[in-house]
Amino acid sequence: MAKTIDRKIITDLTEAGIDFVTSVPCKQLAGVIEVLNETPKILHVPSNKEDEGMGLCAGAYMGGSRPAIFMQNTALGVVVNTLATLIQFYQIPLPMLISYRGEVGEPVACQVEMALHTKAILNQMHIPTYHFHKASDAEELPGILSYTQMCRKPVAILTDATFWRTAQ
Repeated sequence: MAKTIDRKIITDLTEAGIDFVTSVPCKQLAGVIEVLNETPKILHVPSNKEDEGMGLCAGAYMGGSRPAIFMQNTALGVVVNTLATLIQFYQIPLPMLISYRGEVGEPVACQVEMALHTKAILNQMHIPTYHFHKASDAEELPGILSYTQMCRKPVAILTDATFWRTAQ
């Protein structure tokens, strides 16, 4: 069931002009995806894999849309090449709302290993990264979305289990 924070995130996206979102299913992102599906101002195209989703976002951007992707950090290793050779090379502003699996509060042990590498991979790729740990961190989202468009870069917004559990 969607919460206020899910609605706030989608409102911030629409107010920033985001009109295309692709997502890969994730339990932590289920509420925000639910609200996304009820939002006529944003075309939501679910994808099977995150690298496929980035290709969809690149096509949407080149067609005049403002895209975003919702994904898990556990797929970050899979999308490194697509991020570098497509999104970064063509300077596509891409907000990436990423469920940061494997952090404190994570109930699934196998998620922990990728969490250990997530921030290092993003740092190595010079991708600006913001970590939402408490609900008030989401107040930064409008500025982050504006920054993404201004600098024409992908930006990672990591949302951990504590953020989703404590946000109303």
